[in-house]
Amino acid sequence: MNAVIDMMNEHDIEPVARLRMAAFFGGAVRTLGHDVAGLHRLLTGDDRLEVAFVARVDGMPAGTVLLVRHELDAAHDVTPWLAGLVVGPAFRGRGIGAALVKAVEAHGRAQGVEVLHLYTWEARRFYASLGWRSVETFEEHGEPMMLMSRRLPL
Repeated sequence: MNAVIDMMNEHDIEPVARLRMAAFFGGAVRTLGHDVAGLHRLLTGDDRLEVAFVARVDGMPAGTVLLVRHELDAAHDVTPWLAGLVVGPAFRGRGIGAALVKAVEAHGRAQGVEVLHLYTWEARRFYASLGWRSVETFEEHGEPMMLMSRRLPL
């Protein structure tokens, strides 16, 4: 069961949105419909930098990650962002998350990005193991958060 990393397509949107809802938006105001619409806009937009990747196992979405220009409503004035990395619980521990991160880094590098940023708390050790560095710890909605960055090798 090897994962194949590819650009997200229209058929991936709803299952990916369900993964994202379970991971990030439980109890939040954001609905499945909001996330589906946001992913659709990302896929149909004309910004060559912004992209959504999906990891497929046996043709089904097992994980996803985004590269976007804006994240967390201006908590920091930097761009672009690795955002929304999630791997379904049944597929964790197989290197899928690391492969998705590498796909975003490669796409960013191909678009001329020198530094990527992300927010996390729970996954800070995972990202550090992939070469990301801590920039700042802060609070977001009363919860701890870490701004991390990675200079992309040429």
